This record gives sequence, structure tokens and C-alpha cells, in this order.
Amino acid sequence: MITSFLGVLFDGLAYGMLLFLISVGLSVTLGLMNFINLAHGAFAMLGGYVCVLALQRWGLPFYLMLPLAFLLSALAGLLLERVLYRHLYRRSHLDQVLATIGLTFMAIASANYFFGPMQQPVQVPQFLSGQISVAGVDLNLYRGFLLAAGAALTLALTLALERTRFGASVRAAVDRPRVAEALGIRVGLVFQVTFAVGCGLAGLGGALGVQVLGLDPAFPLKFIVYFLLVVAVGGTSGLKGPLYAALLLGVIDVAGKYYIPEIGAFIIYAMMVILLVLRPQGLISRK
Repeated sequence: MITSFLGVLFDGLAYGMLLFLISVGLSVTLGLMNFINLAHGAFAMLGGYVCVLALQRWGLPFYLMLPLAFLLSALAGLLLERVLYRHLYRRSHLDQVLATIGLTFMAIASANYFFGPMQQPVQVPQFLSGQISVAGVDLNLYRGFLLAAGAALTLALTLALERTRFGASVRAAVDRPRVAEALGIRVGLVFQVTFAVGCGLAGLGGALGVQVLGLDPAFPLKFIVYFLLVVAVGGTSGLKGPLYAALLLGVIDVAGKYYIPEIGAFIIYAMMVILLVLRPQGLISRK
């Protein structure tokens, strides 16, 4: 029983870290820019298809596929930011929701046209496949890699947002845009870079998640609820809240489906309701 519990806990943490890797971009755009981007899942799907193409058709190694997925997703986000999103920053949240959900359906139709409706297979590298036994518990190597990648990304983002001049510029541009412009901060450029990074992180998470979550044209709609759960439960005041929320929800989801398969898919939503009733401002609120 202890062995199975530790295995479920490990898989749940890995799944939660994957949710965080994809959701962190949404947390950045929603929490720092106060912009609701329901097309976030489409950028994650883009990173997933880049992963499939790079590994299955182009023959690129795994370590080159990841930065490529980030870069192409970031460039797509930058292009859309310049063409569309910048005109929505000052609009109501309803306008933002309607515009971005429309983009989501366009992305789904495009993916279905170019790649078909079927699940896309992908093979992880040999050094990340298989399992390793630790204290009698069989742990999946790829899920261990997800945990390590998530920890490294969290540290890098925390340092970038809290210890760099650019992070201070982002916070100033969001909280007091006119004052920031008066101080010489190029608010438009800051928003462009921030949005592009958020989309790139979504693409990176989508590329890492193909082997676990699967990939088909319906990906943005199937998982956007999970990404929104992470941000809603964790709060939008920083990165720690979404990280804790993703890990907690990941463990609860995996444990529920393992121990109570009949209602396992429902448990994560019940936990969301409980957490939001107890902490309506999120696990970590803005001070």
C-alpha cells in the first residue's frame, strides 16, 4: 500500500508540474498583464505539433526540439500581439474572452485541416524512457524529467521577475502604465515581450506534455479548463500560487482516478470548489 501510494504521489506531482509548465504562461499574461487569453491552449497545442514534427519528421534531437517549440510559439504570440492582442488590452474582459475563444476555434480547425483529427504519436528519447527503482518504488524517468524541468523553470522565472530590471519594468507597466511611460519605460515593448514569453512557455509545456496528455486538434478545449483551474486556485499574484495549485490538483486528480476511478474525473472539480470557497482570492493573494 505504501509503495502504491508513493507511486501515485510521484505521478501526481509530475502531472501537476506539467500543468504548471503549461499554465505558467497564462499566469504571466493574466496575473501580470490582467489579460484573459483563452487561446492559451492553442499555443500549447502549437508547441505539441512542433514536437511531433521535429521528432517524427525532421529528425531533430530532443534537446533541440524544446527551444524550437518555445521559439516558434513565442514568435506566433508576438505576431498575434502586434496584430490583434494589443487592441484588446484596454477592452472589457468579455471582449477579450470572445476574441480569444474565437482564435481557439480557428486553431482547432487549422490543426484538423493540416494534421487530421487523430492522436499524434511521439516517442520520447531512449534515455528518458523506462523506469527506475527507488526504494522499491518504480518511477517513470520521463515524469522525473518533468519534475526537474519544472523546478528549473520556476527558479528561472522567479529570478527574472523578482531580481531583474525587466521584471520591475513589467510590474510597473501593469500597475502604473502612465507613470512607467513617464519614467522612460516602453510599456508597449514590455507587454510584447511578456506576452511572447507567456506564449513560448505554453508551447514549451505543450511540447513536453505530448507524451503524457496526448495531442489532437481538440487539445485547447480539452485542457484549457485545467489551465484555468491552476490560475484560479493559485491566484494571480505571482508564480508560487499557481505552482502550489498545480501540484495539489495534479496529486488529487491522479489519486482520485487511481483510488476511486468511478468518480475520479469529478474529484478535481470538487476540490476546486472547496478551495475557492475557503480561499476565494487564491492560495496566495496579492498583498
